[in-house]
Amino acid sequence: MLKEIVIAIESYFRAHRFISRHKLWKWILIPGISYALLFIVGMYFFWNSADSAVTWLSQRLGIDPWLHRQSSGLLSFLFVMGGIMIRLILVLFWFSLFKYLFLIIGSPVFSYLSEKTDAILSGKDFPFNWPQVLKDMGRGIKLALRNSLWQTVYMICLLILSFFPVVGWIIPVVALFVECYYYGFSMLDYSCERHKLSAAESIEFISKHKGLAVGNGMVFYLMHLLPFLGWVLAPAYAVVAATISLYHQDKSEP
Repeated sequence: MLKEIVIAIESYFRAHRFISRHKLWKWILIPGISYALLFIVGMYFFWNSADSAVTWLSQRLGIDPWLHRQSSGLLSFLFVMGGIMIRLILVLFWFSLFKYLFLIIGSPVFSYLSEKTDAILSGKDFPFNWPQVLKDMGRGIKLALRNSLWQTVYMICLLILSFFPVVGWIIPVVALFVECYYYGFSMLDYSCERHKLSAAESIEFISKHKGLAVGNGMVFYLMHLLPFLGWVLAPAYAVVAATISLYHQDKSEP
């Protein structure tokens, strides 16, 4: 798994060189700017909603008056940390739903970009036709709904665990890895569907190559640390990097 994570990370550097060499910037910037603007608006409302939800729950449970009566610095610290962790989990959960919505809307562009990358790498021609595009979109929507359902189940379980002091502090890290896996899954599936793998076969294949999915998602989220430019480049870079990582994975297998 570690080897595959390294392959996925290296693929982002290869993706940058690939995009520059083959002048694919228009396919990067158009969806990227749309994503960045939606990300800014979405995260503003997501964080305010999470803050309001935690504040409402704290008031309903009477936590602040109870902590004041206890006069314990340790208890106050534990509950403050717990509140921060819960907010982070809620933001990750809502961001994952936003992510799937954007993947569904942007699937035609991402599918085309993955196809173009594969065509250049392999020297094969993948003829464009609308019926296939619509079929791929339908499959993408089904898989996105399937993944969002499973991720929601995991996130709810992690949210419950985040209420427990100390243990709950590592939950955002676990939740982030879950996010990375499912985002990378979506990026890898564009290549799987192009190579005629059914949805079930794609799920089985990617579950055997979790490192590629996790590594792809990790760099995608790390790119968000670079304000705006990272947000613009992250989605399309992830598509190209996923396609390249699978190409090199196939080459390395006997």
